[in-house]
Amino acid sequence: MDCDECGGPVVAYEVPEPLREHVDREYAATCTRCLALSEAEFGGEPDFSNVSDEFPEGEAGAAMALALGLLDSLALNRAAIEGLLEAVERGGADPLLVLDRLASQGNVRLHFDASRRRHQLEQLL
Repeated sequence: MDCDECGGPVVAYEVPEPLREHVDREYAATCTRCLALSEAEFGGEPDFSNVSDEFPEGEAGAAMALALGLLDSLALNRAAIEGLLEAVERGGADPLLVLDRLASQGNVRLHFDASRRRHQLEQLL
């Protein structure tokens, strides 16, 4: 399965139960190149190690991936993004630091303007 946005490879995963209220889906797919979010028909444990070493693991990683996937429409997804970023923080990761590090890596080409979204996220958090 390839990304609809950039054609890159995707990671399909099962959305952890506590996060489903924010995205209303059982499975999701995140592009390893631009981090765009799409629906998936199946998936396993969230594993974003091939995206970046900076990516959180487990449920916090899934929450971060889902939040990043929704950032292209912050106005429409504000409540979901807030809830997901809180889950990232509860998992022990700093979502703004993760965003900064992802934006500076050459292998990741985010599907949104990272500097503009970072400023908006600071206001949410």
